[in-house]
Amino acid sequence: MHEGLPVPAVPGPSGARRPRARGWVVLTCGAVVLACAAGVWVLWRAFVDTWAGQRVEDTALDGAAIGQGHLWRVAEPVLDVVSVGFVAGGLIGAAAVALVRRRWSLAVQVAVLVGGANLTTRVVKYGLLDRPLLGVGADYGNTLPSGHTTAAGSVAAAVLLAAPPRARPLVAVLGAGYTALTGISTLVGQWHRPSDVVAGLLVVLGWTALVCGAMAARPGDAATTTATLRAVDGRDPWWLRTRRTVLTLVAVGVGAGAAAAALLTRTWTQRAGRASRADELLAYGGGVAGVVAVCCLTFAVMLLLRHAAGSRDETPSPTV
Repeated sequence: MHEGLPVPAVPGPSGARRPRARGWVVLTCGAVVLACAAGVWVLWRAFVDTWAGQRVEDTALDGAAIGQGHLWRVAEPVLDVVSVGFVAGGLIGAAAVALVRRRWSLAVQVAVLVGGANLTTRVVKYGLLDRPLLGVGADYGNTLPSGHTTAAGSVAAAVLLAAPPRARPLVAVLGAGYTALTGISTLVGQWHRPSDVVAGLLVVLGWTALVCGAMAARPGDAATTTATLRAVDGRDPWWLRTRRTVLTLVAVGVGAGAAAAALLTRTWTQRAGRASRADELLAYGGGVAGVVAVCCLTFAVMLLLRHAAGSRDETPSPTV
């Protein structure tokens, strides 16, 4: 017998219900969804709906012109990849991985994730939020959340959901890196402001949490419950690798977040007047650091939720 946490009794097929051991995963996923929705509104309220917020991001936007000629050579090919075809190809690839693993419901779930995230971004950007004219910069209309960031992040999240347990830590690191590169590229090209990119990441995280919550809420069997409990108890070898990856992503995210806060504080507290070149560079650097921070933290959370949620047809680790 496995010497871990006790496994609660699970009814047979006639009275199947979600094991109680996974209820905390559903509640956690729900809390993450609500936090992401609130986070998008807070970003809009702070950086789009106030003069100080618009000034910070306009200064960062101006700072993107510094060294843009050289950086654009790297950024432009990254952004050219992101398209409808890219989203469709990424979705098909993630669904194919799920089908090869014989995870039929997972193929549907990754489609819901990618479609829901990208549709949400369009609805929020063009239907729910606007950008008031406060005398700061040119009027480009509302650009929050970033569609490019949402597309890149949702495809990376879909691959993370579909990947087998041993591959998920690597997929999370690569996904965070690629999504951050895409978000930073939109800053380099002056296509988006930092808050647009962060909002796009929150949309992806919210939909990932929603799908993971639905995954955990499905009826399971005793073997799946045992595997989930072993992961929580720290005896699953894949959980050990996942934990190390999460800690690394969190450490990088916290460090980058601290740098972003330090760099952006000066611009936020600055009075009216033309920003200097140094101010523009600091705001731009703060925006880039903020994107890196949120990318690392969101993928750390997604990796944790995916591992905790499991699925009804997830192959459990062998028990002793």
